[in-house]
This record gives sequence, C-alpha cells and structure tokens, in this order.
Amino acid sequence: MNDHLAPLLTPEGHALLAEVRGTAPADELAVATRLRRTHPAELVSAALAQARLRQRAAAKFGEADADRMFFTPNGVEQSTRASVATYRAERLKALGVSSVADLCCGIGGDAIAFARAGIRVLAVDRDPVTARTARVNADALGLAGLIEVREADVTEVDTAGWDAVFVDPARRGGRGRVFDPEAYSPPLSWAVEAARKAAHTAALKVAPGIPHEAVPADAEAEWISDAGDVKEAVLWFGTGAPAAVRATLLPGPRTLLGRGLPDPEARPVGRYLYEPDGAAIRAHLVAEVAEELDGGLIDPTIAYITADALHATDYATAYEITDQLPFNVKKLKALLREREVGILTVKKRGSAVEPEELRRKVKPQGPNAATVFLTRVAGAPTMLVGHPARP
Repeated sequence: MNDHLAPLLTPEGHALLAEVRGTAPADELAVATRLRRTHPAELVSAALAQARLRQRAAAKFGEADADRMFFTPNGVEQSTRASVATYRAERLKALGVSSVADLCCGIGGDAIAFARAGIRVLAVDRDPVTARTARVNADALGLAGLIEVREADVTEVDTAGWDAVFVDPARRGGRGRVFDPEAYSPPLSWAVEAARKAAHTAALKVAPGIPHEAVPADAEAEWISDAGDVKEAVLWFGTGAPAAVRATLLPGPRTLLGRGLPDPEARPVGRYLYEPDGAAIRAHLVAEVAEELDGGLIDPTIAYITADALHATDYATAYEITDQLPFNVKKLKALLREREVGILTVKKRGSAVEPEELRRKVKPQGPNAATVFLTRVAGAPTMLVGHPARP
C-alpha cells in the first residue's frame, strides 16, 4: 500500500476528508492549524491536498464522483472528462464489445466509464501509485467486480481474450506536452500495432493536434469536443466501417461525417458569420459545414464561414455581422463608443493581435454588448463587428 493513499483510507482518514471537503484556499492555513491539534500533521496535509485535487477533478468527473474518488496531480490533469469517456464507452458497447483491455489506464477514469457501460475491464498502468489509485477508485465507486487493475508495462501485457483494446499513451514528458506521436509513451506506432491485434475493436486516444498524415490509412479518426472545447482525437480500428473522418460534439452526441469535399470557395462577407466547432475544424470538415450552410469562406486560409441567410446547424455558432472595417483600432474605438458597447467579446483567427490587448486599447464602456472578430478577409486584416444571431 503506498503512503500517499494509505492514511486516507483509514476511518480517521475518511472522516478527515469529509471535514475538509470544500475548504477554500484562503482558509487552508487556519483549517490545518486547527486540525493538527487533534490529528497527525502528515494526515492533515494529505487530506487537504486530496481535497484540493477533488475540487479540481469535479469539473471532469462531477462532484458526486470526485468526492468519492482519489487523485494524483497528474491524474487530474491527464484523465479523460467523464462525458467524453462515457460517449466512447457507449460507442464500444454499441459495437458489441463486452470486455476491454485499458492500457495506460491512469487513475481509472476511462475504466470507470467502460464498467458503467457494462463492459468488463483489464486496467493496466506501470506506475505503482497510479495503479493503486485506479484500484481504489474502482472500489470506491462500487465497480471492483468489473475492473481488474494490474500494475505492469503495457507493452508486455497479453490482450488476447479481450474483445477490445483501448490505449491512452502518456503525452507529457519532463519538459511538458509532447507533440510528436512517436514521443508518446508508449509510441503511437506501438499503440497502432496493439490496436491491429485486437480481437474485435480498438481505440487509441491521441492529442487533437495530431497531424492528419500521421493517421494510419486503416483507422477512422474522430475529433471530440465537449461544450465547444476540443478535448481529444481517437483513432478507431475494426469498427466495420470504411476508414473515415468524423467530428463528434457533446453533449449529444452529434456527429458530422467527412465526405471528402473540396475546400469551399471564398466569397464576400455576407450578413452572417459562422464559427465552426473546433472538432469540425480539427477534423478538416469545414467544407462539410459550409455545404450545410450554403456558405463560403471569408478567406481561403481562415475557417470562418459566411452566408446571407441564417441556417440552423449543430456544427457552428452563428453571428449577425453589422460592420466590416479594415483593421484600425481608432475606428473600432469610435464605433464602439457610438454604439455604447461595454461588454466586448473579442475573437481572432488569422490575426497576431491578442484580444486582451485590443480590449485595453478600445476601453469599452456602456450597457450594450458586441462581438469583434479579428481576422482576414480576402487576405486583408479586417475587423468584423456583430452579435450572436437569434433564430
């Protein structure tokens, strides 16, 4: 039993965790001082540290689960958001998967989602602390009967006998985030070979910035966003469908399939500007979104779509454009003052100007709201002013 968890798993540890739940950072010193009068100092420090991690984890796992689970700093940072893990588990379930080898399982976030979908899980991680945390979490959530946790090097694990393989390679090194897929641990090439050996289906979690040319020809590449934020990409093998590209938006799910369309043509800015969801952009499916909107690009290199009509779509956010200006801070400041704009949202694509820098220069004041897009139109630096379109 490792030292970081053992004291917290005792009755005294559980009671202390309940007592420090929700402690604000500003109150930690006073709380620690008070509790150390009746509890060992190390136990108090461990409980407060775990309380901080649980507060951070609530955004990914929800408060109910986060308050019962145990975390490491890396585990909170690198674990999959519960909504995304649940979607992936349900997709595996729909593909007929009843058992999965979860390689590089971390603290168990994906294993928990698999088990809740009724899938039996072998969860493997080589780090003793991480594997122990995953085992404790499976027990804390009542899923130990479906999750077997094994401390081992995933490259030495025999996955024969398991329907599916799921691999979530480490994408951080000693110097931070790793961008080269072959620098993942284990490397993407190893994960791909492990996926191809799966009895039925396999899924590899990769960074959303993975180059399209790094996607194997026999894999389906899926980019997933949650509430508008791109969370990850997944390479799927053995789904029974031809290799394809898709963008999936949560909640939903709402899925846009690639059809190999050519890039949309550029056209003058119309009444409406559409900002495609980041998953559609990462998946290179802007053309599919533009076709749905009967729109074109404002610039051949910019992923903003323009159209003259307002169309309902799941895959882009619509704005009504009221003004188009060449980039000029003084003119924008005068326009916003005239419109009494004090609530200013600044978005940018294809511009080196930082939103906060622009906001400081124009000093918005007034009761009205507006959105400014810093971008390029037909190659020229441009400011588009508008507001979210109302159906």
